[in-house]
Amino acid sequence: MTHFIDRRLNGKNKSTVNRQRFLRRYNSQIKKAVSDAVNKRSIQDISSGESVSIPTRDISEPIFHQSKGGEHTIVHPGNDQFIAGDKINRPQQGNGSGPGKGEASDTGEGSDDFQFQISKDEYLDLLFEDLELPNLQENQLNSIIEMKTRRAGYTANGVPANIAIVKSLQNSLSRRIALTSGKKRKVKELEEQLGNIQQQGEIEGQFIDELKQEIAALKAKIKSTPFIDTFDLRFNNYEQFSVPNSQAVMFCLMDVSGSMDQPTKDMAKRFYILLYLFLTRTYKKIEVVYIRHHTQAKEVDEHEFFYSQETGGTIVSSALKLMDKVVTEKYPENEWNIYAAQASDGDNWADDSPQCRELLLNKIMPKVRYYSYIEITTRAHQTLWREYEKVAEVFPQFALQHIRQVEDIYPVFRELFKKQVA
Repeated sequence: MTHFIDRRLNGKNKSTVNRQRFLRRYNSQIKKAVSDAVNKRSIQDISSGESVSIPTRDISEPIFHQSKGGEHTIVHPGNDQFIAGDKINRPQQGNGSGPGKGEASDTGEGSDDFQFQISKDEYLDLLFEDLELPNLQENQLNSIIEMKTRRAGYTANGVPANIAIVKSLQNSLSRRIALTSGKKRKVKELEEQLGNIQQQGEIEGQFIDELKQEIAALKAKIKSTPFIDTFDLRFNNYEQFSVPNSQAVMFCLMDVSGSMDQPTKDMAKRFYILLYLFLTRTYKKIEVVYIRHHTQAKEVDEHEFFYSQETGGTIVSSALKLMDKVVTEKYPENEWNIYAAQASDGDNWADDSPQCRELLLNKIMPKVRYYSYIEITTRAHQTLWREYEKVAEVFPQFALQHIRQVEDIYPVFRELFKKQVA
């Protein structure tokens, strides 16, 4: 019985390289499809894989083909209606201009969009590409030094488990070529000389015997050259390096008052789920503190944050006071990178909004690296937004964004956490 062992690098996933090349090549189309998919998904399915469609025209390849030959005169007329980049409306169905998606054509032929499935990891990589926590700094007092291992070339000594087979065989081939090439060249010259002598027939047999013995001795030396020597062996080398692991905490403050209807709460939850996935996928050490508030604020766990039905009036300052208390008790600003993301519909008691501004200016903003506020409403901005604008004028790390509909969530999320250019 014969057993075949596939030792190629992509033995089990032979198309991995081609797949990654495809994802890089059509990155813009795939990212657009992924961002569209975020808006269509339910909250529970927001992190699973996705089936992506790319229009056939976007993946068409240039081809070589036979020309008509000869000389041709072609006139390309201009126009006074369109310029490069203009979009032309699709002709009305039934006018014979060609098939669209889901439409029949005059000839009975057409083409569907190209569809393929991307995995959960590929989906999340594309979802959070080029995003980061702004102003993240290493904490010197309480940072955890993590040791990681990385490849560091090759070494002549090592354990058999780390042997680099390909590199060792390359060294073996180089050594055998260096040791035997001169002998093989000498053998070839002697064999040519022996052939010429035998054709002439004028040289004594003793000289011919000597030539044959020399050729045999050289071939024996070539054959005795070992296929692989201990000198050829190379082993994969690994080295450890230290990684300062900065500590960071994200405060999630969500308004659950009566003015936040169910569609508004769902949009807030979508934003926070994106934030949670981004944090846990991008950073090794991150803590998340969940705070729900109406007239009173309460620190809750993840399940209660997303699924509790509790509601009431609106006093936004209660959440800010609780955040300041938790920071003071558990997260000293000289040891932690502190972040906050607040979601609300902007409804608040008029006399409470100035108090929120004072809390932010005097207690919270001096401690945090970044504070993001999203207002989810189709109404005009109220007193809370106007007071927060005053905070943004003083602290550049305070960001405000407005969400009107589900389609705004992902673009706003990317805008808030886009990678900063040095």
